[in-house]
This record gives sequence, C-alpha cells and structure tokens, in this order.
Amino acid sequence: MRIIFLGDVVGHKGRECLKYVLPGLVREKNISYVVANGENAAGGSGINLKCARELYDSGVDAITMGDHLWRQKEVIHLLENDPAFFRPFNYPPGTPGNGFGCIQKDGLPPLGVINIQGRTFMAPLENPFNGIESAVDCLRQRTNLIIVDMHAEATSEKIAMGWLLDGKVTLVVGTHTHVQTGDERILPYGTGYLTDAGFCGPHESVIGREIEPVIAGFKTLRPYRFPVATGDVRLQGVMIDVDEASGQCRSIERISRKLEDVVGTQAHSTDTDR
Repeated sequence: MRIIFLGDVVGHKGRECLKYVLPGLVREKNISYVVANGENAAGGSGINLKCARELYDSGVDAITMGDHLWRQKEVIHLLENDPAFFRPFNYPPGTPGNGFGCIQKDGLPPLGVINIQGRTFMAPLENPFNGIESAVDCLRQRTNLIIVDMHAEATSEKIAMGWLLDGKVTLVVGTHTHVQTGDERILPYGTGYLTDAGFCGPHESVIGREIEPVIAGFKTLRPYRFPVATGDVRLQGVMIDVDEASGQCRSIERISRKLEDVVGTQAHSTDTDR
C-alpha cells in the first residue's frame, strides 16, 4: 500500500499543479491515500472553501493545516463540518475542529492523520510532546496506519518528534519551511521520517513569494506585500510504501515534479484564490 504526503500547497499555482500533476502520479504509483498540507492554499495564507474543494477534486483525501489556520474566515466551516480537515491538535481545549482522526476509502483500511504544530519560533500552543502519544493511542484503536504532519520551524523539534514516535506511527513528516530536505529515512522501529516535505507551488521565488519584494523587505526593514510568485511550479512531497498489518514503513521516497514537465506550457490559470 502506498501513501503520498504533499508539502504546503501555495496559492493558485500550487492548486493548479495538483490539478494537472497529482491524478497522473496517483495512477502511476498506485497510490491509496493522499494527504496534503493546505495552510497556504488561498492566496498563500490560509484556506477557504473553494480552495479546499479544488484540493479534494485533484485527488487529496485529507488536508492538514498550520500557523495560518485562521487567515481565512471560511475556515470555520471546514473545521466544523469536514471530517477530513485537520488543524494542529495542540490548540487549547475548546478550539473548533479536529487535530487528529481517521479517514477511510472503500476497500482500504483506515488511515489515521495527526496534525501538530511546533513552538520554537512559533505561536506558544500547548506542548505537542506532552499530548501526542495519547493521540496516537487513540488512533491505534482503529488503525496501525498513522501519518503525522509536524508543522514546525525548528528542525530539532521535528527530528525529536520522529524519534519519540518511532515504532508508534507510520510516518512523521515536517511542513512549514517550504524547503524539501534530503534526510528521508526509516527509523529503527519502522517509522518513516522526513524533516520537510517542501511545497507545491512556484519555486522561482522565496518560499513561494515574489523575489523582489522579499529582498526589499530584508534590505529596508519596511513592510511590503509579498504576492505569490508564478515561475517554476512544482509538486513536492514524500511517498511511502507501508505494511498494512503492522503500519510500518517499508520504503520512503521524496517527490518533486515540475508542472511544465507534465503538461508543457498548456497549464495556465488566471483564477483567483478567493
């Protein structure tokens, strides 16, 4: 059984990339489940109903989020009504939505999904290291197949989470930094690990944003708008092959595919994010 996790989907170019690239990739690799981080899907910041629908229509089965959770007001409808939509579980008690849960497709075993957010250089949510094992235990009552999206800035937090959960989950994968790392591996007790999945969107950019305004901001320390870029659009993530009975990862492979390599110059959207 194969599962793909996709790094942060950034703006309409990221969504467009999934539309054209993901269905063929799913067929080619015989993928059972696709999970994607959608926290940058709408204009590069947050997600709304339209953007979530586009991700699902492209073949995504579950959406995880991160620190841009509240950027779009429509997110409350997803939190309250969409069982395949996950926000970081370490928000305070009473926060709408689910931080973990199971999705299931016909003829396949359930897939557990956990979304967590780090605290180093980020908002001071509840300590994810103190609650994560309880979430895992809850999911393991239904399935041994569990994917953890660790949305965090610091590589040390992500790596530590991988070691903590080795042998307890199928995959720990990092998001948020938008730079795909080259440290994919299977930990000693069978958990797949990758520090960052990268991102789906324009790579001729500064982590998805137009280059010049970002440079100007660094040089002048003045506020600038950072529009989503458009060039060198790629789909990035990680593919794992798993043992359905044990939930252990048997192989792990980074994915990076250019939109232009798949469809040439045909794919062009003037659609807006909202």
